[in-house]
Amino acid sequence: MKDEQLNEEHESDETLTNRQGHPVTDNQNVRTVGNRGPTTLENYDFLEKISHFDRERTPERVVHARGAGAHGYFESYGKIGNEPISNYTRAKVFTEVGKQTPVFVRFSTVVHGNHSPETLRDPRGFAVKFYTEDGNWDLVGNNLKVFFIRDPLKFPDMVHSFKPDPVTNIQDMERMFDFLCQTPESMHMVTFLFSPWGIPANFRHMQGSGVHAYKWVNKEGKAVLVKYHWEPVQGIKNLTQKEADHIQATNFNHATQDLYEAIENEDYPEWELYVQIMEDGEHPELDFDPLDPTKLWYKEEVPWHKVGKMVLNQNPENYFSEVEQVAFGTGVLVDGLDFSDDKLLQGRTYSYSDTQRYRVGSNYLQLPINKPTKHVATNQSAGQMDYRQDYADHQNPHVNYEPSLIGGLEEAENPGKEYEPYVEGKLQREKISRENNFGQAGETYRRMKDWEREDLIDNLVIALGDCRKEIQDRMISMLTECDEDYGKRVSEGLATRKATTEEKMEDAVQEAEQRSHPSDPY
Repeated sequence: MKDEQLNEEHESDETLTNRQGHPVTDNQNVRTVGNRGPTTLENYDFLEKISHFDRERTPERVVHARGAGAHGYFESYGKIGNEPISNYTRAKVFTEVGKQTPVFVRFSTVVHGNHSPETLRDPRGFAVKFYTEDGNWDLVGNNLKVFFIRDPLKFPDMVHSFKPDPVTNIQDMERMFDFLCQTPESMHMVTFLFSPWGIPANFRHMQGSGVHAYKWVNKEGKAVLVKYHWEPVQGIKNLTQKEADHIQATNFNHATQDLYEAIENEDYPEWELYVQIMEDGEHPELDFDPLDPTKLWYKEEVPWHKVGKMVLNQNPENYFSEVEQVAFGTGVLVDGLDFSDDKLLQGRTYSYSDTQRYRVGSNYLQLPINKPTKHVATNQSAGQMDYRQDYADHQNPHVNYEPSLIGGLEEAENPGKEYEPYVEGKLQREKISRENNFGQAGETYRRMKDWEREDLIDNLVIALGDCRKEIQDRMISMLTECDEDYGKRVSEGLATRKATTEEKMEDAVQEAEQRSHPSDPY
């Protein structure tokens, strides 16, 4: 009885719990070493939450369901300026001048379903699988260079708010902005998404970005932070909402068609890969944390360096077996490439591979589109659809463990010194110290051209127009924090829209009253 009374004092019917019934006291932050340190594996609530989220849809991807893809190659320039790239990374995909590595690229929309129009306002996925001599490397990113959130614990909540209402199955802007208006760090991504940058003209004229800070490691075991950027040689093109609506009226596959036909016509799309390099560390001189995925590293502060070129020159032979079954993961790195302590990146690293095992199967890496081009010898065995039996491809197929004295597999020699960052701090649930949620969002707004700002304001006013006032007010308050003119124009736009809507409703009522008293033709 005492336990029940104690429980009632701390819980109500609306108290958030996990699926075991445990009350969730912090649904905002994963547990890390210090407030910006690496994430720990014992994050039970996060692992349970993200594992269930990964399994919410089958066989369609939970996110990035609609996609198009192509084969090609990446050619390394081998240098950063006049400096050998090996000074920064020992990854072989980069270190040799002119070296070509086969790739497969999948472009996608993030939130919407498999047969949704490709003109919808939505971030675009830009995922590249490199089939390197050291095994596969996946560079999984988006067209936009920032993201909505910085803690992986919020990823299922974010996507749920963007997806259709679980009762009506209709997408609802009020649900989306209900989440965003209480997520201050999302204002930077909102500014990009509701501008013309939120609707790329097609895949060939679209940028790509790794979004997160990663690390490069050289032979001496020294590491630097690095960000990746794909720039289309064809140029960058985006659509206004009006242009997108015009295309959607006649063709909701326009981006897939454009990519396919360009390659068929041997008009091969190309992108150059640029990197930004920063010394690993907290960088107290910055007003933001360099690991924060909601922030840009501005070019004038952290220069871009051109390191290679990608060419797409072959269409898939079968859409399902290649574009649908290709599986990417942010944890798929080769020697010389490493993770940073970005919390969202570390959460994605678990989630991506986990969702592929669920969606495609435990042996998804045996499929031709996913398997490495190099020899595979592993002690991992069995599971659904196991047919290659790579674990048996060595001298004694009876030994599927390590170590062994009777003919099992042996560890490889480390090609360089291991990178060993020093980590110390309390295990805690806490936001990072330098959030600066509004600074860069305002700067991005001010750097836009006039027509881009006008389109951004119009799109936000339309999207917010049917939301309840408390959501509108919170959004206006945060947009004003970003830039006073930004918030003022959205506020004025909403007021004008409300007045216009009320006027139209009055006219409609009057017309209805007139129709209810028809003339007597007899």
